[in-house]
Amino acid sequence: MQLLFVRHGQPRWQEDGAAIVDPDLTSLGRRQALAAADRIRDMAVAEIIVSPARRSQQTAEPIIAAAGIEPTTIDDITEMKMPMEWADTPGEVVEQIFRDSRHRPPSEWWDGIPGGESFRDFHTRITTAMDGILLERAVSRSDEPHLWDVAADPGLVVIVAHAGTNAVALGHLLGLDPTPWEWERFNSPHASFATIRAVPLAGRHVFGMYGFGDTGHLAAGDVTY
Repeated sequence: MQLLFVRHGQPRWQEDGAAIVDPDLTSLGRRQALAAADRIRDMAVAEIIVSPARRSQQTAEPIIAAAGIEPTTIDDITEMKMPMEWADTPGEVVEQIFRDSRHRPPSEWWDGIPGGESFRDFHTRITTAMDGILLERAVSRSDEPHLWDVAADPGLVVIVAHAGTNAVALGHLLGLDPTPWEWERFNSPHASFATIRAVPLAGRHVFGMYGFGDTGHLAAGDVTY
């Protein structure tokens, strides 16, 4: 089994100086999505799973066309939810909130941004969703820590989601202890690829990372974070 995690392309987080909660892609973001699709075109993709967020859906559009496969949208793999009242808030205010939040003590990081989803809830949501995705494809946790049972190989599954979603999923599959700053542990560029494979080991399977932050399909000037 192989999972290809694709981060969405560059989003337009502000318009006329105001923050956007569920943004579209920028023109660069759309170009990044097309480049990702061109690379995926020659892969033997079995399934495409997409976050419902606009930036993920728009990134997935050319990938879906290139692969010729109907996608599955899974609500629970969307990014950590920010306060809805941020919509139309001046962009510099939101940016300052993020800057200030970086200086919180570790215990407060687990609570997330006030008014938004806590990291505890986010981590549970993503890991539960990933376990469900795998279980539906005959891949389940073994009774041995860090080992998985793979009853059937579902092939290459492409997951188009977010930096936070993908970071939590990667840590979960690799058996890492969670931290509320997973984004920093797995800091991925827009439209980059991360590849995870289930490989036979000890009579079961383990997940191993075979690529991360891969932007080989992007022009040097088109790499953004």
